[in-house]
Amino acid sequence: MLNLTLALQAANFTSHRLNKKSAPFMSMPSLLSQHIVRRPQRIALLQHIAEQGSITRAAKSAGLSYKAAWDAIDELNNLAQKPLVERAVGGKGGGGAKLSDEGERVLRLYQKLQALQAQVLEAAEDASDLDLLGRLMLRTSARNQLHGKVVAIEAQGRNDLIRLELAEGLGIGAQITHDSTVHLELQPGTEVVALIKAGWLELLAPGQPVTSGHNILNGTIEAILDAEDGPSEVRISLPNGHTLCALAEPLDLRTRGLTLEQPVQVQFSPSNVLIGTPL
Repeated sequence: MLNLTLALQAANFTSHRLNKKSAPFMSMPSLLSQHIVRRPQRIALLQHIAEQGSITRAAKSAGLSYKAAWDAIDELNNLAQKPLVERAVGGKGGGGAKLSDEGERVLRLYQKLQALQAQVLEAAEDASDLDLLGRLMLRTSARNQLHGKVVAIEAQGRNDLIRLELAEGLGIGAQITHDSTVHLELQPGTEVVALIKAGWLELLAPGQPVTSGHNILNGTIEAILDAEDGPSEVRISLPNGHTLCALAEPLDLRTRGLTLEQPVQVQFSPSNVLIGTPL
């Protein structure tokens, strides 16, 4: 799934570098392009319809029920700017169907994406390159994004405490609902991105008492960006090379003796750690 996502991203990037006349195949609604990536089996149904000319036979070839095939067609048609499939209910073979001109165009695009996917895989120097690109393409409002992997899952009633290992052996915990653990298909070894908003980090001086059960990371203040009205932005360098961004009131920084190039403790609740996984 991630490979096809990268192929689509690469195709979108390429289309921006071409003029509209040379890249008309990339003009499609973003929801439909996301659907191509996330539900490739439904796009493959277009190929079967083109070959079979029948909803019943196409559904059987795609491994879908007759109803699931109709649902897929409705969803695709709703996401597209123009209907992708033209159909006739009932009749010989369970109802005739053929691709519209727009449907044929989308199918050609999907085939091009598959070819582009092969080029992406061939260009990657190492399997981890694709994981890296996937993480770099992630867009979120959280200032702190830390790549790690799940090392343990501890049940806590309706919640789970997800133990994460970051680069160079640093560790943090994230508290999420058990339903979220199941939905994200988390298990030891799963690679994730931990998301922490800057306002959720609390800065403490070395030796200052910490809150029991909170995550504690030790680092060094590398920059303090003051604002005319509001908290300062504080950048903290961690031993593993990662950088955290926190917000702190100037008076608090002065009271705690936190200045440039000074050591600092960063604490935050496990419930303030969000977890993201590749699609």
